[in-house]
Amino acid sequence: MAEREWREASDMRSPVIGLALVVLTAAILRFWALGAGIPYAVGVDEPDIMTRVVAMLKTGDFNPHFFDYPGFYFYAQLVVACGRFLQGALAGAWRSLDQVGPADFYLWARGLTALLGTLTVLVVHRIGLRWGTRHALLAAGLMAVMPMHVRESHYVLTDVPMTFFVTLAFLLSLGAHEKATMSAFAWAGAAAGLAAATKYNGALAIALPLVAASMTLAAPSRLLCALAASGGALGAYLVAAPYSLLDLPAFLNAFARLASAYRPRGPAPEPGWLVYLKHLRLGLGWPALLLACGGLGLGLVRAARGPGHVRWTLLVAFPIVWFYVLATKSLIFGRYLLPMLPFVCILAAIAVISGVSLLRRFAIPRVARTALIVALTGAAVLPPAVTSIRFDRTIGRQPTQALAYGWIARHVPSGSRIVIEKFDIRLPEERYRTEHVRQLIERRHEEYVAAGADYLIASSQVYGPALEAPHREPERYAAYRRLFEESHEVARFSPDEDHPGPELRIFKVRR
Repeated sequence: MAEREWREASDMRSPVIGLALVVLTAAILRFWALGAGIPYAVGVDEPDIMTRVVAMLKTGDFNPHFFDYPGFYFYAQLVVACGRFLQGALAGAWRSLDQVGPADFYLWARGLTALLGTLTVLVVHRIGLRWGTRHALLAAGLMAVMPMHVRESHYVLTDVPMTFFVTLAFLLSLGAHEKATMSAFAWAGAAAGLAAATKYNGALAIALPLVAASMTLAAPSRLLCALAASGGALGAYLVAAPYSLLDLPAFLNAFARLASAYRPRGPAPEPGWLVYLKHLRLGLGWPALLLACGGLGLGLVRAARGPGHVRWTLLVAFPIVWFYVLATKSLIFGRYLLPMLPFVCILAAIAVISGVSLLRRFAIPRVARTALIVALTGAAVLPPAVTSIRFDRTIGRQPTQALAYGWIARHVPSGSRIVIEKFDIRLPEERYRTEHVRQLIERRHEEYVAAGADYLIASSQVYGPALEAPHREPERYAAYRRLFEESHEVARFSPDEDHPGPELRIFKVRR
């Protein structure tokens, strides 16, 4: 009797220990090198959020006056910024808001993104329990090491928070189906509303509770449950992003501009679906991608035939719809795939655990099945884990941007006007007058002189292809050569094993 109780206790502890290790791994990968690039090489879109959060902090005006994002993440970061300011004030770092700028808040702001990324792994585990303990642990483990999610969890952007709320909407939709009550569907809708309030395309998450409501024998009716989900989504959105209504003209104008930017994709060298499929392959690796495809096939069968056709339908329908919508749009970025990844991880786990379980009918020994599960788990998890670790180690090194930033701080006088190619390096606006351009050859040397530019900073991410293969782009090559020869190169920072990043060349404008 005592031995049986000990075994049962051990069986209960094993999943807990496994989950703790998975969450710890997720946290390490997301918080590792979290401060990389601050303040000289922050992510290209991070300032769009942080400059407005700091403006809210200093003015008390809670209208972001910027509707490329709905608003909720601004307010979440505002709470974090208040905490950071109070902590800094207690430590004697500053005495008033006039002494702080966005650079003082990036690390804590990124911490919130990393935390939400880690919590997403926990939510994936809770969802996976609907299929089984081993399914849940493997799905969470794969999500923990997913390179695309690990990378984006390092930045103050909206994709990782939106993914958290989409995943939460999935979990709550499954719970709503099980409880079959209006309140449960309202909560699921509210999670979808928060996804939309974080980033507009998160509104697709409303399909999860609506599909669940349409397939549930709910009380008092399916229609009322669907209305509860819709009402919960709308209410949560308006509470979390109130200036979508309070500043309606600005919101509508920004939304229309965004809609035009995401117009349907026209003729292109590669179709959108193929580009995104390549992103998935690079992130997951071939084994996990093939397993996810196998899980998708099994999911489609179970969604049609059951049992548990509701959870299977939600699992397979959302990533298919999301992928289709992305593939038809003109703007393509790998991070747009993030809300799919929790579903992909669960599908891959199902392919490993449930797929191997199907071999029972062939009288294959249990030891052989267990060995196969271990092998497939390793094949699925190890490649993305290695990629994530390599990413964290790389950004943890001192990049070329840091070298250039230090040189500029020592040698370039305050008040200098500096034109910077791309966004590979950012300089403090209170010290330098900076301008970022897509490529320096948009203007000639004499135009920079006329505009009062003192320095030019060129990035190999832009000029590199032209200088490396002049026969392919002879006009761009000639333009760069002419601009470089007419200016005076004062510093160059080339990447090496210890200093990753683009090559940066600093020129003083001749007068």
